[in-house]
Amino acid sequence: MKLEERIHPELRQAFAMMPAGGDLFADIETARKMTRDMFAMMQQASDPNIPISEIRIPGEDGNQVPLRIYRPADRKGSLPGLLWIHGGGYVFGFAAMFDDLCRQFVREVNCVVVSVDYRLAPEHPFPAGLNDCYAALKWMAAADNGLDIDATRIAVAGGSAGGGLTAAVALLARDKGGPAIKLQMPLYPMIDDRNVTPSSYEFTDARLWNRETNIKAWQLYLGDKGGEVSPYAAPARAEDLSGLPPTYTIVGELDLFRDETIDYVQRLLQAGVATEFHIYPGCYHGFESVPGTKIGKKAIDGYISALKEAFELP
Repeated sequence: MKLEERIHPELRQAFAMMPAGGDLFADIETARKMTRDMFAMMQQASDPNIPISEIRIPGEDGNQVPLRIYRPADRKGSLPGLLWIHGGGYVFGFAAMFDDLCRQFVREVNCVVVSVDYRLAPEHPFPAGLNDCYAALKWMAAADNGLDIDATRIAVAGGSAGGGLTAAVALLARDKGGPAIKLQMPLYPMIDDRNVTPSSYEFTDARLWNRETNIKAWQLYLGDKGGEVSPYAAPARAEDLSGLPPTYTIVGELDLFRDETIDYVQRLLQAGVATEFHIYPGCYHGFESVPGTKIGKKAIDGYISALKEAFELP
């Protein structure tokens, strides 16, 4: 069966409109600028009920880490916190891309969201981006950050490369003794640099995040370090997954990351980690970002329900 015939009916029109070619990595700066320009054209009006602020905090490497903070204007008392980590193959993307989703989390979960603009490869290969995300987590858990976040109710979430960084942050927090994470939500995560699963060979269509693109992104993220790849870079390589926080994750049937996500979920369960997993038939990488679809709403509703349950909210 052709790929087009396997795609969920609600997603076929969006798939048909995707560009069918071009090398994302031929001119990375131009690709980043095009993404930002497209976002600026699509950006929705601000919401006075959920103001957005931007600050910089000290990083792990003596750098400054930009954060984008979303919180309810009429908040009362301490609230749970969500660290959101954007995707983009460790090379592209920026925090403001997810303004609408982060506002939705604030509105429907009643939490504070901190979105981290971590450093990107190839200018800043591993572990720069991970260090920035971990610095953001520690800052969120600190009592003096002015956000009045309940440090006993912090979740970490993100999609694609953001899902990979979510899984890596959870490993790092476990191994460093904190901060405590109530829920990790690595969505269709980019966690295995080896590209050896069946689905990593199955999806080569240039309209999707495909094998060729994935291999190149991993090369840029890992850099020229040589030697063994750290499990903090590629969490699928972690030998011990015990002691990780409860996990919620999803992946589409037609996603390159399908099988590495399934393998990760199976190993979490075998390690005794409470895990909820959903696979969406006919859905490709990042499908829930296609506006106006019932299948996308179903996926996002799942994220919201998982956060509410983790935060023990009605």
